[in-house]
Amino acid sequence: KNSAKAIEKELVTCSLQEKEKTAINRSQIFQIPQRKDLETKVIVLLGKAGMGKSILVQKICQDWSNGEFSQFEFVFWFDCKQISLSEKRYSLKELLLEFFVKPREGSDEIFEYILQNPAKVLLIFDGFKGLHDHENFPRCSASQPEKDLCSIKELLSGLIQKKILNGCTLLFTARPKGKLYQYVSKVDKTIEIVGFSPQQRELYITRYFEESPYCDSALKLIKECEYLFSHCYSPVMCRFVCFLCEAMLEMGEKSLPSTLTGVFLKFFQQKIMLMQTDVTATQNQESLATLARIAWCLGEKHQSAMKSDLIPSKEVKEFALKYGFFLPFAFPRHSDSEEEEFGSTFSDFVIQNFLCALHLLLAEELKDKNITKYLSFLSKKKKPYNWLDLMPRFLVGLMFLQNDPYFCSLSNEDAKQSTKKQKTLLKYIRRLQIHTLCPERLLELLCCVYETQNNYLLQHVALRLEPDLSFLGIVLTPPDVHVLLSILKRSRKEFSLDLQNSSIGMEGLQALVSLKNVTSFRAPLSDTVRLWKSLEQTKDYELLKASTEKFVLDPFKAKTMKDISDLSDLVEMQKMMNCVQEASGRTSYEIPAIRNLRKLEFALGPACGLQGLQKLVKILAAFPSLQHLDLDALSENGIGDEGAKSLSEVFPTLTSLETLNLSQNKITDQGAENLATALPSLSSLKTLSLYNNNICDFGAENLAKVLPAMTSLRVLDVQYNKITGVGAQKLTDSLRKCPHIKNLVMWNPTIPYGVLEHLQQLDSRISV
Repeated sequence: KNSAKAIEKELVTCSLQEKEKTAINRSQIFQIPQRKDLETKVIVLLGKAGMGKSILVQKICQDWSNGEFSQFEFVFWFDCKQISLSEKRYSLKELLLEFFVKPREGSDEIFEYILQNPAKVLLIFDGFKGLHDHENFPRCSASQPEKDLCSIKELLSGLIQKKILNGCTLLFTARPKGKLYQYVSKVDKTIEIVGFSPQQRELYITRYFEESPYCDSALKLIKECEYLFSHCYSPVMCRFVCFLCEAMLEMGEKSLPSTLTGVFLKFFQQKIMLMQTDVTATQNQESLATLARIAWCLGEKHQSAMKSDLIPSKEVKEFALKYGFFLPFAFPRHSDSEEEEFGSTFSDFVIQNFLCALHLLLAEELKDKNITKYLSFLSKKKKPYNWLDLMPRFLVGLMFLQNDPYFCSLSNEDAKQSTKKQKTLLKYIRRLQIHTLCPERLLELLCCVYETQNNYLLQHVALRLEPDLSFLGIVLTPPDVHVLLSILKRSRKEFSLDLQNSSIGMEGLQALVSLKNVTSFRAPLSDTVRLWKSLEQTKDYELLKASTEKFVLDPFKAKTMKDISDLSDLVEMQKMMNCVQEASGRTSYEIPAIRNLRKLEFALGPACGLQGLQKLVKILAAFPSLQHLDLDALSENGIGDEGAKSLSEVFPTLTSLETLNLSQNKITDQGAENLATALPSLSSLKTLSLYNNNICDFGAENLAKVLPAMTSLRVLDVQYNKITGVGAQKLTDSLRKCPHIKNLVMWNPTIPYGVLEHLQQLDSRISV
């Protein structure tokens, strides 16, 4: 039972990066094609912290109140951070019509209408990470789940399991690596907020400063600091950078900090220190240290809110509210008789991350040797602090800013202590076996080291990078790309980069492949072709040629229709480049990735198998070195006889093909006949597999007729078909005329064992 659950979870989560992606408008969020049933629909909205998931949810609610999304008569929006704190047990009616909103009258009639019309109800659960105790997520076991009293999590579980209000629409917001998929077995639609493009960043900054005298200089100043501009892909980071830029321009300064740690150190200094006197300076330092300790205590529990009575002093609370580090927060009532209780929550996840790092640096009880355990590029046995994902970077950055006057104004730490911690980190990284780190932790190490801006550390890491760097399946954000770019520049080695399924985007890809010491790369085909088209349009032929020569496609695995379309675009790109070459009087140019593709795997599954193959066969002739064509997939492509016929028509063009795997494709005698007619034209074919199809004796007879003409063939596999002793005899008779064939695998449940054993005695090349 547990292994079945694990398999289901794996199927749901592992291929998220590989799914077909397309941009959508806000109005399309709730559109789910090919879903006509009346069961609950589950939509997941993913995005890193600060990407604007909650803002989008608020906008959806606002649009609904203005008449959009008219399919819903009721929209209920729950903040998971808030509902997870409730200890009271609720019925569904109480959750919807008391916890969320309390109608003045007619609540019974309203609830009855909701139960009768679940399709008209939208339930939004914002911030699934807020359910910080979801490791022990309960199953809903209530006998009457819509009426019985349940905990908040049991109610949520019942909604997910479709035991409660079946037919409604559920919208969850979560971080990409959260645990949501462990509890939602089927997701109908996944949407990801990917942040601002470079053009959108410029637009945001321009609008932020549009009524400011610094409008022109602000954008220029931010763009000059490429690392900070890359962080502006995140809306929340963009706001922080703009705030700091405005403050520094007002002070007459002409440059921004070079790291994220520097930005937030300066941000805190701007917030706290400008108006303080000598008397308040010490008070502020103490309040900030206390606030940092609170941030850490909550962060360890994956929380950001606390009740007022748990805040150590009135002064600390006033300090945090005054400077915008805290926001008021309403806690849910535990019983009907209780009054609503108010507390405070950190105003932003970045603020809490920075304060956590500050606490670890200032905490007297934390020894120097222990500080490295909070870094997330540790060995696999250590659990990284994923919830506080920016904290390690801030921690490392602050260690190297402890002599900075801004840092000294925030803390009263002894200079000797700070130097000790810095030396501890240097020693730790020197001893670190960088080549053993997985891609995710290597990237985290690079980002942490970048925050130090320490030349020795940057050079040390750059020189110890492996020549083959894989970031396969790791989402590379614009700041990640900037860090990787700057460190690769420091090395004299030549690098091969694997950037597949990294969501790197065209701009990041261009920056990395333009490096001279990046000699080869694998990347999303769609991004690569878009890059080449862009370079062709801008007439940057030098980089276009260099990047085509570096690009590696072999082996290529097509899993979606988009993969086939991208491959078609690559072939079209070849034609376009030929036209450019001819127009300029040069000889035609072959894209090496096309010329060198030797293995092509096709795994679109039964839904798109035939359609995808019919599109693929139109371009197969463009790959002159193709040696291995594999149409066998775990999910079974099911190309059938029609697909076999389409494929056989292009056999004469596949002059280099040595291995053809057509296993598990529902090919019958008709398909085998079409294949047999064209198979002799595959002049280099050595291995042919027709394993587990529906071929009978007629198909076996047609194959037997052409075997003598297939002089290059060495192995034929026709196991698990429907061939009887008659067909087996035909194949055996033909085998006598084929000394070139070394192995015929033809065990079939329909061949009597005695017959098969006799045939094997006649010819030892037959395998059972």
